[in-house]
Amino acid sequence: MLNSKRLFIIIEIALASMVIMLAFIMVREQSGKDRPRISVIIPDPDASRWSAFRYGLKMAAEDQGVEVFVVSMGDVLTLEKEINIIMNETGNGVDAVILQPVPGEDALRKLKEVSKKIPIMLVGDPISEDGEKSRLPVTCPDDYRMGMALAEEVLRDFNGDVEGKTLGIVAQDEDSAEAIRRKKGFEDALQGKGAQISWTVCVSCEETDHNLLENQSKADLVVALDDASLTRAGECSAARDLHGALIYGIGNSTEAVYYLDTGIAECLIVPDEFNRGYQSLTEAAKNLGRYSRNRKGKVLSFTVLRRKELFTKKNQEILLTMSQ
Repeated sequence: MLNSKRLFIIIEIALASMVIMLAFIMVREQSGKDRPRISVIIPDPDASRWSAFRYGLKMAAEDQGVEVFVVSMGDVLTLEKEINIIMNETGNGVDAVILQPVPGEDALRKLKEVSKKIPIMLVGDPISEDGEKSRLPVTCPDDYRMGMALAEEVLRDFNGDVEGKTLGIVAQDEDSAEAIRRKKGFEDALQGKGAQISWTVCVSCEETDHNLLENQSKADLVVALDDASLTRAGECSAARDLHGALIYGIGNSTEAVYYLDTGIAECLIVPDEFNRGYQSLTEAAKNLGRYSRNRKGKVLSFTVLRRKELFTKKNQEILLTMSQ
């Protein structure tokens, strides 16, 4: 009789444990289904220049308990394509959108309209000048200041004397707000120093004999305003197609670091792409359901890398995020 009672109690405990485990599994699955979903829309997301950014997204998604989906805009950015992708993601039930916007006032105006339906966080500014107070929140580095920092490094290497030096400027899209601000910062820092900009090349433009980088006239320095441009300049220099020009640039990919490490690039300005991903998703996740005026952007830092300091402890984290 006593053994029967013991067996009954053991069975009761086992059944109770099974019920608790089943309830836990159901709650966990249900909570997973109910987690907020955030879509990130960027061009060519598999490119290494986005590695640190994607890693930041991943870390923030884990910390905030949200699901994140990275959506490609392809290589060519158009406003129509951008808006169509946002509408598709909205139709799929996402709770917020993070995106790199197409440049221009039209893009900003259209995105403001769309933001009335779904929260939007930008990881780049669509316009080059300061706009009205109702602008959407933007998380990005200070492009003007990065351009100035690039010029300051040039001046440091030449002891402030660049009189008569000729420069070539390379940008992925010279009409983008990012390129315009970076170029202005660079030019302002060199104003009155006697350097001359001989040419500007757009690497995303249709390749013709006129705008091929290797077909430009000889310049003392080539200044790359973004990662794609620096990589392109590095390729040309490695092939001895830059006529011995020194390369200074802004970049954030392992390819960019390679050109610095091999001495092809003199100096690299690296924007904090990890934090661009982490902070933009964190802000979007914390403010789901609120009006856009309550969401805040963030101005990110940047780091000046030189070959001799490339593998110092201070820079190891930067290199680590690029390789994720």
